[in-house]
Amino acid sequence: MDIKKFWDNAVTYEEYLKRAKRSAEMPGTQVEKDYHEYYKLGVQRMQRMGKTYVPDPEQLKTLAKKNFKGKILIISEAWCGDASAAIPVITRFFENNEIRITYRDQEPSLINDFLTNGSKSIPVVLFLDDDYKVIAHWGPRPKFGLSLFIKHKKDPQNYNDEQFHNDMQVYYARNKGMDTIEEILELL
Repeated sequence: MDIKKFWDNAVTYEEYLKRAKRSAEMPGTQVEKDYHEYYKLGVQRMQRMGKTYVPDPEQLKTLAKKNFKGKILIISEAWCGDASAAIPVITRFFENNEIRITYRDQEPSLINDFLTNGSKSIPVVLFLDDDYKVIAHWGPRPKFGLSLFIKHKKDPQNYNDEQFHNDMQVYYARNKGMDTIEEILELL
């Protein structure tokens, strides 16, 4: 897999957010029309998380000890709730690293190498060395979020979509990215 090809075609977080806003305001493609409400929610969530997230000093110390100097490539789509919670946190925490975002549905061959239980769940965060080799990857959601997802899948009648999505957003809002960064630091 030529990760550099994806890196070269990827966008910055600023461009990703700009495109998401455009998709939310003026949906043009069928996907943008079908996911219009999710694009709007994604933009709101990314902006909120971008304003409220502050890197934890202890986690920053841990990062400094890890001495990670590589690049970060994120596989995502702006309509994804998990991505809208994670990406602003990751881009802010790793602001001294080069970070790019590639769209999952633009070229699906990359996500196919990072399936989650056979699905194309996002975001997937790839940590790369200078030669664009993957040294670690994380995603699509923190372990606590995964436990909520499993609970929903096991008993969707008693823990329905609405409850699951609400609980996920409450968790993301209260946790403020701490678990995401903690899990990523454990991988590096």
